[in-house]
Amino acid sequence: ALSGLAAPSLAQQSIIRENDPALRRNIGGFLARSWQPYFSSTANGALLVDIDSRALHYWSADQTIYRVYPTSVPISEELTRRGRTSVVRKVEGPSWSPTPSMKQRNPNWPDFVPPGPDNPLGTHALYLGWKYYRIHGTHDTRKIGRPSSNGCIGLYNEHIAELFAMVGAGAQVLLI
Repeated sequence: ALSGLAAPSLAQQSIIRENDPALRRNIGGFLARSWQPYFSSTANGALLVDIDSRALHYWSADQTIYRVYPTSVPISEELTRRGRTSVVRKVEGPSWSPTPSMKQRNPNWPDFVPPGPDNPLGTHALYLGWKYYRIHGTHDTRKIGRPSSNGCIGLYNEHIAELFAMVGAGAQVLLI
């Protein structure tokens, strides 16, 4: 227990609300951020992915919703993309095919994986304006909080489902 409070569950730690008193104590291990240093507005919603802290911050267009989610990040700086893009498509039950460079590094990987428990994209995927880059779920929960992806940003399936419901195509995305 921290300061007389019961230890928070994983869900409580990873989804931090702006008015939550736990936020001031930083129980979740993530720093709350304000959107203003990163975006000129929250039009269409705004997602900030902090590669170093392995956290995704989300602000709704009207700024009434703020969430922080733990993420997986790319396994190397070479695979890490930084900068501005947007959500261009949303897919529930995505299929997956390795990129040409992934196939070169891992020739035994299948050419195609349909939706389901063996799919590395988990239950939902937000396709970004950069080819091959996604924010998606994962069935392998050991990956969250680690450098474990080939370039994408991974979330727990329950977190990507929540984010998927709030985010629309056109949402701003910034990876720092």
